[in-house]
Amino acid sequence: MPGPGPHLMYAMGSGLALTTLTDGRFTPHHTLTYTLNAFFGPDIGSFSDWLGSLFNYSGSALADAIHHPLYYIFILGLPLCVFYSWVSRVLLQKGLLDSVSGLPLTRRQCLLLVSAGSLSHFFLDHLFEENGHSSMYTWILSTGWWSNRATVNPDAVVVVGFLCTFLIGGFIYINRVKLMKSSRNQSLESVKLILIVASLYCLWCAGQIYWMNPRRPAVGEEADLGVIIFLATYFFLPHCLCAISMNPRDPDKEQLPL
Repeated sequence: MPGPGPHLMYAMGSGLALTTLTDGRFTPHHTLTYTLNAFFGPDIGSFSDWLGSLFNYSGSALADAIHHPLYYIFILGLPLCVFYSWVSRVLLQKGLLDSVSGLPLTRRQCLLLVSAGSLSHFFLDHLFEENGHSSMYTWILSTGWWSNRATVNPDAVVVVGFLCTFLIGGFIYINRVKLMKSSRNQSLESVKLILIVASLYCLWCAGQIYWMNPRRPAVGEEADLGVIIFLATYFFLPHCLCAISMNPRDPDKEQLPL
């Protein structure tokens, strides 16, 4: 699986991109917390071994539970968000790390970043471990058609063509010229459009793969169902969590750390 370098550089690069694009609303404190959890987070086996020994519990079993995109959040999310919020306050008071806004991270922000870091960790792990035979990667490929040459079904062409046309046409309609709406509202409506089309697309693929007997190729040879679900869970969702954790545009509206 990927070592420290890829995890750290992927998360830190993403954090720096958000910092640049948001004019500092995603601060160095955000980037550091996100980066540490994207690498060190789910891999804290030594800590889980020690914690398990306190309760006469097998540390390796606890380590396996923690090395999971969701269990890591459920088991350690609350204590870690308290810890990282405290660290953010200390770093700011000591003048060791700039926060741009002059405010430390709240516990809510830290919980969002812990969650984003865990999911980003497995974005790399699922793709580049076990010699390409991880359970997630195997499932993604299983949603494609590899036994022989896939047939081109007319209904698949119609459905997929309609959904793709609807996506492009809807985006143009939402962002058309001289529309008296803010860019934020246009972006939110565009996201809703993508979610609707993605849901219908996945529903079509799942129906062809799991509900039809015999199974049919949903979109030719392509493993679209697995790819969409994987990217939504391990790429787009963590970046959305990072975006939600950003400081508000007006620092005066920021609440005191919880």
